[in-house]
Amino acid sequence: MTDKVESRIDRAKRANWYVVHTYSGHENKVKANIEKMVENRGMMDDIFEVVVPTEEYIDAKGGKQEVKQRKLFPGYVLIKMIVNDVSWYLVRNTRGVTGFVGPGSKPVPLSDAEVKELGVQDTTLPSIDLKEKDVIKVITGPFENFMGTVDSISLEKQKVKAFVSMFGRETLVELDFDQIEKI
Repeated sequence: MTDKVESRIDRAKRANWYVVHTYSGHENKVKANIEKMVENRGMMDDIFEVVVPTEEYIDAKGGKQEVKQRKLFPGYVLIKMIVNDVSWYLVRNTRGVTGFVGPGSKPVPLSDAEVKELGVQDTTLPSIDLKEKDVIKVITGPFENFMGTVDSISLEKQKVKAFVSMFGRETLVELDFDQIEKI
């Protein structure tokens, strides 16, 4: 694995969950704005996940039952991040954010128990013992029993792009982690 991928996994393990107060009704807009800014400014190594906690409920109107979603904590968004001057500033100055929850301007991280109680699934990146140019064998799917050479690895998507020899030509295919094994 490359150093950048390993450092992202290590940083994600060190990151904590924080609560951000928003204007009521703007939670999803704030989530989208933060995610867009993280992508545009290349902050993926500091801000890992933004969540608006919701729950499903059954709404019975006019004899019909519908499954709907509602926000558990209107006016709040959870963010998994490493707090530094840049990441704090980015979140704090997002349109719709009124501040972090904590004394003064210092955010207080949630404990693991609190995160679990809120029902937030921690999506830690999987680790896979592969690097570019490794030889793999496809074990399931349409390319089963084909051999290939790894071109790139995407931990976020849990996919590998590999060159597979088909009909005498090298063809780039995208495969899931569970479709391959290292040779």
